[in-house]
Amino acid sequence: MRDSRPKRRVAALGSAGVLVTATLIAGAVAAPTASATAAHESKDREAKGVAVAAARAAKTGIDWRDCPADWNLPTPIQCGWVSVPLDYAKPNGKQIKLAVDRIGSTGTKSERQGALLYNPGGPGGSGLRFPTRVTAKNPVWANTAKAYDFVGFDPRGVGKSAPISCADPQEFVKAPKADPVPGSEADKREQRALAREYAEGCYERSGAMLPHMTTPNTARDLDVIRAALGEKKLNYLGVSYGTYLGAVYATLFPGHVRRMVVDSVVDPSRQKIWYQANLDQDVAFESRWADWQDWVAKNDATYHLGTTRAAVQAQWVKLRAAAAKKPLGGVVGPAELLGFFQSAPYYDSAWASTAQIFSQYVAGDAQALIDAAAPDLTDAAGNAASENGSAVYTAVECTDAKWPTNWRTWDRDTTRLHRDHPFLTWSNTWMNLPCATWPVAQRTPVEVKTGKGLPTVLIVQSERDAATPYGGAVELHKRLKGSRLITERDAGSHGVTGLLNPCVNDRVDTYLLTGTVDRSDVTCAPHATPKP
Repeated sequence: MRDSRPKRRVAALGSAGVLVTATLIAGAVAAPTASATAAHESKDREAKGVAVAAARAAKTGIDWRDCPADWNLPTPIQCGWVSVPLDYAKPNGKQIKLAVDRIGSTGTKSERQGALLYNPGGPGGSGLRFPTRVTAKNPVWANTAKAYDFVGFDPRGVGKSAPISCADPQEFVKAPKADPVPGSEADKREQRALAREYAEGCYERSGAMLPHMTTPNTARDLDVIRAALGEKKLNYLGVSYGTYLGAVYATLFPGHVRRMVVDSVVDPSRQKIWYQANLDQDVAFESRWADWQDWVAKNDATYHLGTTRAAVQAQWVKLRAAAAKKPLGGVVGPAELLGFFQSAPYYDSAWASTAQIFSQYVAGDAQALIDAAAPDLTDAAGNAASENGSAVYTAVECTDAKWPTNWRTWDRDTTRLHRDHPFLTWSNTWMNLPCATWPVAQRTPVEVKTGKGLPTVLIVQSERDAATPYGGAVELHKRLKGSRLITERDAGSHGVTGLLNPCVNDRVDTYLLTGTVDRSDVTCAPHATPKP
């Protein structure tokens, strides 16, 4: 599930339905198929492989050093590496190195409870900034920081951890790109060709990594990092896609979990991972886009964009049409506008700045919008990070699950949804379409469930989240017995635990510090509405 990264984002039916029916009919008399047996044997090999890798990591530990200067991490954060198998079925085969960092707990020796590992989402997000919550003295995390070392890492394929690539970064960010909403069948054919080309680029540039870029493998990596840290059990905080990573870890290693907080939850159902999840996202983005427009309309005295949602939408439609006809500054077309404006449905913290830049444009000053939405071709490092994030997003979602291969399925579903949810639907489809022609085998997602020894998991979710709709939290809550759900009512910001809301913050602290939760699920009032 994409989150704070660039714009790239989704379980399949298609011809597989025939195979399922045939298997059910034959099941009463036939032995397991060779492929089913092979899959089971592969899982066994991977389970044994992760145990081998974890034992090795526990023995080796992590050689903590000052962080490299170009990692831009302030002292006293330390950095190190953990080696993991590329393929857990071959634990003694090729190894890759994962970048990790940490800052020690700030409390007394008796207060310390171990390490807290973090994943910010994506897939494709780097967790290496996590310890800066301590160096920046973030008040929301002050209590937890007394008890835990804050540990971040780059998942496999991300950033410093054997990074993958699907395209030349400078070419990847060039603008303007084609309008995501097709005006003709020719436009669709052009976008389909680009998606196929992107999938081929992933294979050409990163083919050896692609078959192993899966959520279960990243969960296994998490267990090896746990062992390398000398931790008997895992304390974990996952946001957005990080919730799915946590859910898969809890399923594969239920007895290895100590405390787990998942925030802004990806629906873990096999039927949702990943095709349907992205269609659900299109609907939720439209609702949250409307929430932002309502807020802008209420603050018309500041922004002068209209006193009703319809009026603000009319300004958006007008802007989009102008950019489609003639890209702003020669570089900002509808695709680039979406890249900028979608931050408002994602995060309340972007509401005011997005509205202000939009207001300046309507008043006749387009430069702030051009500066905010256009790529910066001089920022080579930033562009490489953006391209890498997109590559990992695509590789994990495409390899994790089977996707429709028939264009008619994509075209039908997107056209239907676009009618009432036009903000993001076509853009999201083109971002995920490489999965239709993915060049490596696609897996069957893990059946997320409660296993022996799994403790209480704390689930946190805002009611109107666009990127990870609320139903995902409800589904995970059902699957993890004994879990507790904290709902932030009438709110929709993505990533709740980082916001200032004592009703949420105090419960997260109490859980991480004591392991205790409320006797039943809790509904919290929303955090403060942004000020214009």
